[in-house]
Amino acid sequence: MSFLRCLSRLFVLFVVAFIFTGCSAVFTKMYGLKNLKPVDEQTVLNYAKKYSIPSENVFELDTAYFSFLSSLDDSRYSEQRQNHYQPLQALYYNGMGELTSFQINCYSGGFPNLKWNRGGAFEVFPPLQQAPVDSILPLSLHTTFFRPVAATKQYIPEQYDFFVVVYWSRAMGRQSKRLIRIVNKNLKLAEGLKVHAIYVNTDDFFNKTR
Repeated sequence: MSFLRCLSRLFVLFVVAFIFTGCSAVFTKMYGLKNLKPVDEQTVLNYAKKYSIPSENVFELDTAYFSFLSSLDDSRYSEQRQNHYQPLQALYYNGMGELTSFQINCYSGGFPNLKWNRGGAFEVFPPLQQAPVDSILPLSLHTTFFRPVAATKQYIPEQYDFFVVVYWSRAMGRQSKRLIRIVNKNLKLAEGLKVHAIYVNTDDFFNKTR
């Protein structure tokens, strides 16, 4: 799927309007989204509990991530920049920190809910490839943009075979909840593998970079 096709998705157009210019209450309600606003750490943890996210695996996305994406050469990495800037993502990394499966909102389609399991993508672990896999953001670099919260517990990367990074937010409402639900279900398919899931909240990030 090309970058232009990805951008043509109704949901992506709506998200762009929602984040940067605001949108109608009708569309917000249909997708189950909420107004973008600052959230404190306790609010993040409250929503994490509501969405069945282990509090010890919660991080927040630092605005330095925006600076990193902006620094990439647009003539070479335009598609990758747009893909990694999406509000809902699930990135599956192998034990060497290489991205092996990449799921983002603009490739899922669906209305009024995103269809993450299109083509049975999440019926295997790791999920079938959805968005194009790239090498611009290995896990070792990616994690430098994650801020721990008070409840976050340190982990030892060498102890795991796979890592899953999930971007979610209060603002994305039930779309976040649905993504987390299918990722958590998919984790149960990783028989014989040690997998560590990292849930990165993006409310503060998008509020500051919109």
